[in-house]
Amino acid sequence: MPTALIESLDHEGRGVAHADGKVLFIEGALPGEEVEYAVLKSRPNYAQAEAVRILRASAQRVAPPCPHFGVCGGCAMQHLDPLAQTAAKQRVLEDAFWHVGRVKPETVLPPIHGMPWAYRQRARLGVRRVPSKGGVLIGFHERRSSYIADLLSCKVMPPQLSAMLPALHALVERLSIPDRLPQIEIAVGDEATVLVFRNLLRFTEADHRQFAAFAEAHGVQVWEQPGGPETAALLYPSGAPGLSYSLPEFGVTLDFRPTDFTQVNAHTNRLLIRRALQLLTPQPGERIADLFCGIGNFSLPIARSGAHVIGVEGSDALVERACANARRNGLEDRSEFHAANLFEATEDSLAALGRLDKMLIDPPREGAVAVVKGLGEQQLPRRIVYVSCNPATLARDAAILVREKGYALRSAGIANMFPQTAHVESVALFELA
Repeated sequence: MPTALIESLDHEGRGVAHADGKVLFIEGALPGEEVEYAVLKSRPNYAQAEAVRILRASAQRVAPPCPHFGVCGGCAMQHLDPLAQTAAKQRVLEDAFWHVGRVKPETVLPPIHGMPWAYRQRARLGVRRVPSKGGVLIGFHERRSSYIADLLSCKVMPPQLSAMLPALHALVERLSIPDRLPQIEIAVGDEATVLVFRNLLRFTEADHRQFAAFAEAHGVQVWEQPGGPETAALLYPSGAPGLSYSLPEFGVTLDFRPTDFTQVNAHTNRLLIRRALQLLTPQPGERIADLFCGIGNFSLPIARSGAHVIGVEGSDALVERACANARRNGLEDRSEFHAANLFEATEDSLAALGRLDKMLIDPPREGAVAVVKGLGEQQLPRRIVYVSCNPATLARDAAILVREKGYALRSAGIANMFPQTAHVESVALFELA
């Protein structure tokens, strides 16, 4: 069996090596290790492989505590020490800046990290009924597969959710439509936990009795979702309070629906907001745009500083939620929110926002290329803070800001929003040079 010496980690947490003129991406291998590997897929210039035996282990290798690790695709880095994970993600960000954008930050920010386990307050679990495997399977997808990894515990979920998984299996088995229930979405707020059952057929009266008993026994809310996200509705217990999370440092509380986008890691989200506002330095009287603003996660802390924030978001429902959150927090006079497709932003559409002193951008994985290209000479904020969940698109957009728009990349660093996974969240500061 072939062997390889691992040189680094790639953006998916795989070990990188070279052999026979090809780049090897080896799952389960860490930098500095010598491993035996088996090829899974071969192409002319690269091959995907998995480590079969570790001949010389890294000092940073640890024993994965989760019995599902290696099968479940939810985590890819449990075999690497948490502090080493953070360092590896910082290298992924710096490599992306250079290899994709040919830019380098003047300062590398200290990494943001928090609890390595029990942090995940959002999860979308797949459900499949497979009689040959014993019945209902509930969990994340398996690695490299559309199959469901059947989870009876999960180390990255809060303990009460992990402990609830066996009972959740039993509940779904008892329902009338276990084979027409493709997913269960879990959302945790400060005061409530919601389970949204995506149902392709109507539930029966017997199902409703099961849900009521489950909600009472486990202290959760049960919702159904027969169609799109807007159809999600509370079933039990009736009259239960909505979901919300607080940002105590800024005196802000945000309401959200279980199908809304919110960060999965509440603790790290608070630290990330603190870092972003430290970089942005909002001041009373400034006009600051928050693009891809969602429910107001960054907007309302900016408004609390005394600046006037203009939030823009593609979803009408999220814009409504942001407006309601501004009213709840007494910040409606310092904020305004608009619905617009920022992936089609132009110089004219951005100019319509009026004078902007500063800007915060927090796009999805696709990045914000239309926004950065659309910044006109008369509409250049003197400072831009860019929060990213994809180093490659951040680096691409950074190259445009630096080479075409006259900005300097002052600083950048990572926030380990998803410990045990290869996901890299980051924040960067750009200033007009």
